[in-house]
Amino acid sequence: MKRTLSILGSSGSIGRQTLKVAEACGHEVAAITVNKSVELAEAQARQFHPRLVAAVDESAAADLRLRLADTDIKVLPGQEGLLEAASLPEADTVVTAIVGVAGLRPTLAAIDGGKRIALANKETLVCAGELVITRAREKGAEIVPVDSEHSAIFQCLQGRRDRGAVRRLIITASGGPFFGKTYKELSLVTKEQALKHPNWTMGAKITIDSATLMNKGLELIEAMRLYAMPPERIQIVVHRESIIHSLVEFEDGAILAQLGSADMCLPIQYALTWPERTAGPAKPLDLLECPPLTFQKPDPETFRCLGLALECARRGGTSTAILNGANEAAVALFLEDKIGFLDIARLVERALERVPVAGAPGLEDIFEADRAAREAVEQAVR
Repeated sequence: MKRTLSILGSSGSIGRQTLKVAEACGHEVAAITVNKSVELAEAQARQFHPRLVAAVDESAAADLRLRLADTDIKVLPGQEGLLEAASLPEADTVVTAIVGVAGLRPTLAAIDGGKRIALANKETLVCAGELVITRAREKGAEIVPVDSEHSAIFQCLQGRRDRGAVRRLIITASGGPFFGKTYKELSLVTKEQALKHPNWTMGAKITIDSATLMNKGLELIEAMRLYAMPPERIQIVVHRESIIHSLVEFEDGAILAQLGSADMCLPIQYALTWPERTAGPAKPLDLLECPPLTFQKPDPETFRCLGLALECARRGGTSTAILNGANEAAVALFLEDKIGFLDIARLVERALERVPVAGAPGLEDIFEADRAAREAVEQAVR
């Protein structure tokens, strides 16, 4: 089935690969959004000729409007443009590839439009999972995960929609570039080392989250919301080879796994074509060339970000929004060389200690928790 796409975050890794899938599979692109990437947005607009291009940064939008003046493409700035792209009537599928809690409002706008949500923004469910899932059910919007781990679980659950038959979900983790290092060794790592993921090519923020193992904690919280599973029925297993993307264990002891190469084109494509499967640009997996597959326990004490995420998964309420907001702020500081690697977990923990947690939060409670968490990080650094 051919889809008409609105791609929120077309300049990022997922956005660029979505366009690759769209070109290979013949999907139409109705809208793209970026933050400040003017030259890339212009090139994408000229190649795919969407109806709408939005740039969150207003000066970037003004530049884009001049660059695309010889076309009939509409260019909009700021949140207005982002929300219009998310709810564009011509688009039946919205790929949410914006990083961070900034993706929450446009995801809700797409849900209100009854779109299929190809969800690549895990922070949306981490911060506001119950609210988002409830809204999607009310509006008849489909949420199909794009993260490789959640896509794997989604694929393994096809044909078995009865969650009562599932014993546990098993999320695999590469372990990042520092798995096996001691706490003392982690105190010496550099930004350049943290940005060198052994298996995946991703954006800077998610690459740092993979190095701290925060990403895996966020994925566990996301899985709780997507699949209505309590945290005690979700296991994280370090699988350094990134061949098995996740597994589902059923009550009879059978375990189904989804295997594939470390190529995001496959989960992106499946989110667009589900329940159908078609040929696409993903690199096929050759089992005869695979290394031996290994499995190890994660270390949430050494990798404290993972431990904090597991605590918030059990605690619930706005604790997950505080966790995410503080982590986003701390990772940004690390990428700016203002703090060390281990300071990320210290700052997140400080925010969790200082910001009150609300139960059964509404949307404004979630945004307030996010704001307060970021402020707590900034105060701690000052």
